[in-house]
Amino acid sequence: MSTQTIYAPQTVLQPATVWGMHTEVPGVDRPIDVIIADDHAVVRDGIRTVLEREAHEFRVVAEAADVPSTIREVKAHKPDLLTLDLTMPGGSSLAALPACFVAHPPLAVAILTMREDPEYARQALRAGARSYVLKEAEPAELLQAFRLAVSGGQYLHPRLGALMVTSPDSEGQGNSLSDREREVVRLIALGHTNPQIAEQLHVAERTVKTYRARAVDKLGFSSRAEITSYARKHGLVD
Repeated sequence: MSTQTIYAPQTVLQPATVWGMHTEVPGVDRPIDVIIADDHAVVRDGIRTVLEREAHEFRVVAEAADVPSTIREVKAHKPDLLTLDLTMPGGSSLAALPACFVAHPPLAVAILTMREDPEYARQALRAGARSYVLKEAEPAELLQAFRLAVSGGQYLHPRLGALMVTSPDSEGQGNSLSDREREVVRLIALGHTNPQIAEQLHVAERTVKTYRARAVDKLGFSSRAEITSYARKHGLVD
């Protein structure tokens, strides 16, 4: 296994046959339709600029700045590729992926993030993402990651590939938190009360208390100061 990139078996791009009919292959017969999801406009502009230089191969069809709008845009445009930031307003990015895949099962997802952590990469791949790229990546690396994702392969940032080979798939402290538990921990660290968290996540307050209790049990501490420290250490808050 290479320490630079980790690939799943790469699909050869050939016209697919469905009920005897040929369908167009993105990137071969037509441009790859892309939605860019990131809460920072400068990042979205940067990705768009990279893709527009390859306009014969990529076409940006929409942008999103939060989790709910990401799901809406996927449902509306049914893109070939979603570039997704891990942390956006409105919920958990990874927890939103099932709804995106239901809306458009062929969707390929490329995570573009600042989080250089093997555990986050593992969670992203388990959730269905095909590429995990750091925002420091050069344009050539972004394009490679996007092409691999659309063609059915996988791409990891070189350093992450090496770290995942050498680091265990830990189930230790904090790594066993579910996406919902992580989101509750993040909002607690940001100073939100249980009723406020319930309103933001569109769940009952008792549900928030349940998630909070589970997270506290897994983490081994309950004070807001300790939760805030944990959230900062693990990149849940800026």
